[in-house]
Amino acid sequence: MAGGSAVRSQRRSCLEVLIDTVEEKVKAIAEPILASLGVMLVSVRYGRSRHEGRLKITIDRVPGGVTVEDCAQVSRFVGRALDVNEVISDRYTLEVSSPGLDRLLISREDFFRFVGHRVRVKTRRPIDGQKVFIGQLSRFSDDTLYLQMDPQGVRQVAWADVAETRLEVVF
Repeated sequence: MAGGSAVRSQRRSCLEVLIDTVEEKVKAIAEPILASLGVMLVSVRYGRSRHEGRLKITIDRVPGGVTVEDCAQVSRFVGRALDVNEVISDRYTLEVSSPGLDRLLISREDFFRFVGHRVRVKTRRPIDGQKVFIGQLSRFSDDTLYLQMDPQGVRQVAWADVAETRLEVVF
């Protein structure tokens, strides 16, 4: 049975490499198109089911955010470019969307951009018995997030300990 497990592991690794390659190719093709349309790439995710692939491209516009027309334009232009370049050979669905109000902060640039905003930080391991912190991102350095946690004061979270950070929606 150990051999079967190794084969499954090898297949999974090959699929992960394929997905990474597709995502990198999509980024390379999409970024210049998005720049010409005045929007920026937030993320590219590619996944496969038994019947077809699903490519999700998330875009944003600073300032002002993304419109439905922005998503439609990106879908048309990037979709054509991907088809011409035969990036994905199988059937796939292309989905273009905005990051939403509770957007994920992914890159270091996102963290610098959203200083002053309220965020929800989930950590990889408990810090003082807690894994979720909600506060205002008061500062960010390359290795530390500084959260204003009223009334507790400022909480420092090491970049390496961050599992996920989202904007916290305040109504």
